[in-house]
Parts: sequence; C-alpha cells; structure tokens
Amino acid sequence: MDLKDIQNLIKFVAKSGASEVKLETEDIKITIKTGSDDGKGETTYIQQLPAMSQPQMQQQPQQTAANVSASQEQNQAEADSKFITIKSPIIGTFYRKPTPDKPVFVEVGSTVNVGDVLCVIEAMKLFNEIESEVSGKIVKVLVDDSSPVEFDQPLFLVDPS
Repeated sequence: MDLKDIQNLIKFVAKSGASEVKLETEDIKITIKTGSDDGKGETTYIQQLPAMSQPQMQQQPQQTAANVSASQEQNQAEADSKFITIKSPIIGTFYRKPTPDKPVFVEVGSTVNVGDVLCVIEAMKLFNEIESEVSGKIVKVLVDDSSPVEFDQPLFLVDPS
C-alpha cells in the first residue's frame, strides 16, 4: 500500500462519518480515528509489519478511498490470474440493477456473453450500460451496489473457461 492509497483511505473515512477504522494487511496496519476527544480532527497511525514500524503520523484527506479498495481487490485478482478482470471505463456510481425494483443484471455464477449488460454506471446524471467484453462465468462482483467507482477500477472477475 503506497502513500496515495493511505491518503485515499483517510479521505473516505473522513467523509463516511465513521469515528474509527482499522485496516490490517500482511505488511501494514492502519488505524484512523476522526473527531478525536480533543477536537483537533483526525489521527492516523501507520505501522509497517512485521519488523519495521513507522512513527505515528497525521494526514489530511486527499482523494476517495475507492482506489484503496480497488488496489486490494486488484491484488487479489492478480493472484487468481486465470480470471479476466472487467474494469470500469468511467468514473461514476456503480449500480447492479437497471432500476431499484428490478433484479440485478448478473450474479456470481451467471454465464455472460460478449455484449451482455453487467451493470450501469451513473456519471453526470447519465446511466451508462457496461457490457461484457468476454464470454464466461461471473466469479466475483468486486464492488458493492450504489458505490462510487474510479476509472479502471476492477468491477467483476470472469472465468473465461
């Protein structure tokens, strides 16, 4: 996890209204506290694991944390290299359904063909249908419904076999 990912996480936590978030991966442990008792804002503790540790540091939010999630999910997707990752072609809000009262476009286990609609992404009040570029079976949906997504953020894992 690089500094940009950490800054994205800090901003996301600040906007979410959560008072404390802890994130622990194999090589880093992060605790973010907002609205501290002394009213001085947020405190971020970063610890490099296993042997090296960094001192406590205070960060100001810079961008959204969608990149942090995407980075973590992308690392997991790379471990499953036999799967094809379908990524967001635009920035916007990800929706799994065409409308709130309709069923989702695809579920885990669904078989898709080239051109099948997988989701919609709302950008500037326009709903853009995202179509599959590959045929296969949906292995994993990497984004929650109604979540903001960034350009090139992984959305789905597809098994082409």
